[in-house]
Amino acid sequence: EAIVRDYILEHPEIIPEAVKRLQAKQATAKIEANRAELEKPYSGAWEGAASPKVTLVAFMDYACGYCRASLPDLQRLVKDNPDLRIVYHELPVITQASVGAAKVGLLAADSGKYMAFHKAMYAEGSVEPSAVVNAARAAGLDAGKAKAAISADGGEETLMGNIRLAVALGGERTPLFVVGNQMFNGSVGYDALKAAVDEARKAG
Repeated sequence: EAIVRDYILEHPEIIPEAVKRLQAKQATAKIEANRAELEKPYSGAWEGAASPKVTLVAFMDYACGYCRASLPDLQRLVKDNPDLRIVYHELPVITQASVGAAKVGLLAADSGKYMAFHKAMYAEGSVEPSAVVNAARAAGLDAGKAKAAISADGGEETLMGNIRLAVALGGERTPLFVVGNQMFNGSVGYDALKAAVDEARKAG
């Protein structure tokens, strides 16, 4: 122990690297423990490959500006990687109005119109009920059903499950991305996500 202590004191530059490796190891353990639930989409809340080699998981809140900023990166990833699937989990944690928007997201997933609604919601730039209904209408959903879903009791179990899953991973904010054994919080950009997709593909 004395030798190790003396070495660390003489080479303090190894501490950040050791911490980084420990954090990566802890993240991998959390992901592996929850992978099946992570990569299983709710109904039609996914895009990309039907039989993927790589799955990217995205926890998002429609009130999150960083989530909106990540959309072009995700769309580019799907376009550039035919073997990639993106699984979306609604994580309405920013405002109470986010919950209503997420419930309509579940309705859209059940109706096979998730991605259309997903994009329309971020285009609206608001999670107020009127904006949610506008997005639902733009996605081809029944406006009356969307309005009812906002205040209905359905969907709580799914949304709470998503929140518990994000907490289990240690996710601090949206967007939260999981690719292979790597986890990212925030709008990290195309290059970081693409590198993680490539690494996950190599790992098999």
